[in-house]
Amino acid sequence: MAFPAIDNKERRRIERRTNARLSDLTVPELRRMLVTSLLFAVVLILFLWMVRTVIIAGFLGAVVAAYLRPVYHWLAKRMPQTPAALVAILLLIGPILALLIYSYAQIAEFATYVALNHDAIARQIETALHKLPLLRGVDMTGKVGKWVGAASNYGASTPGIVRAALAKLAVAATIFVFTTFYVMVQWEPIAAFIRSRVPPRYTGLGEALRVNVQGVLYGAVYSTFLTQTIKSAIILVMNLVFGVPLAAVLALISFVIGFFPIVGSWSVYVPVALWLLIFRDAPAKALIMVIIGFGVNTLYISTFLRPKIAAERSKVLNFYWMLVGLVTGVYTFGLVGIILGPILIGLLKAILDTITETEQWSFSDDDGDGIESGASNV
Repeated sequence: MAFPAIDNKERRRIERRTNARLSDLTVPELRRMLVTSLLFAVVLILFLWMVRTVIIAGFLGAVVAAYLRPVYHWLAKRMPQTPAALVAILLLIGPILALLIYSYAQIAEFATYVALNHDAIARQIETALHKLPLLRGVDMTGKVGKWVGAASNYGASTPGIVRAALAKLAVAATIFVFTTFYVMVQWEPIAAFIRSRVPPRYTGLGEALRVNVQGVLYGAVYSTFLTQTIKSAIILVMNLVFGVPLAAVLALISFVIGFFPIVGSWSVYVPVALWLLIFRDAPAKALIMVIIGFGVNTLYISTFLRPKIAAERSKVLNFYWMLVGLVTGVYTFGLVGIILGPILIGLLKAILDTITETEQWSFSDDDGDGIESGASNV
């Protein structure tokens, strides 16, 4: 899709239309405005309903395209635009697909092991539980076996779950890839089109929104991926040192679910600590796993280091508001809330900063020229 260019004549016509007073409108013009506005609202609602399941994928595609543009520009100097964009996207998606395939193979192998050693695993868990003071005299015959059997059945159903998830994510993945490609290649025309549609009187507000959104977006993305990498590296090192199976897979899982403040990396290091306690009879290693995981990953990195780095990098929000944006954004919007939460607070700050600068919104009440002269100060 090519965005139409806006010449000076068309721009002046748009400015005159946006600067018109309500009292100057005729009845047919007012009726046309009402019909157009109503039609626009209906079409917008239907459009949002149509794309409701893929809107997050499209948004993420636009964000990824913005961050892949340096790679795309480097490749575009050495090959045509389309192959350059495809290679840039492949450089991002390729390693992710490889990690997912590796994780799937490892989990399937582990599920097979649990199914073949069901009874031995159940007996070992029962023995470990009977060592606890509160469960020393409790008869748990058969109960643990049922739990292990349920876990084994869940593991056996993993391939079906993956196939069902792939079927549901196919459309979202398509929108994500094509949005990334489209925004990456058409970045300049898109930006020029958006700027051409902003009336001069809102230039100040538009610039404030751009600066704030760009700042909080960079800070949130940078701090999130940096801290998630650090936490996953800590989990990986502890798994390798303590001889935990599926060390790399567990670190990858920790990277993904660590984006969520509550269902975070603790859901990896706590089960690993229990495994060390039950199957390795290593209470010291289990305690170290919990202390480092909770003290470093959960408390220090998630609740302090991540918002601190995001606030410093954004240069827009302070530590407190960045923490509020990261935490509440995830609770409200899910995974994409890591980006949307800080962006919403950044937008609110930009609007408040702009409307409180009263000198930029002081327009002359004499005539249209006064309005235009006031708009030029925004």
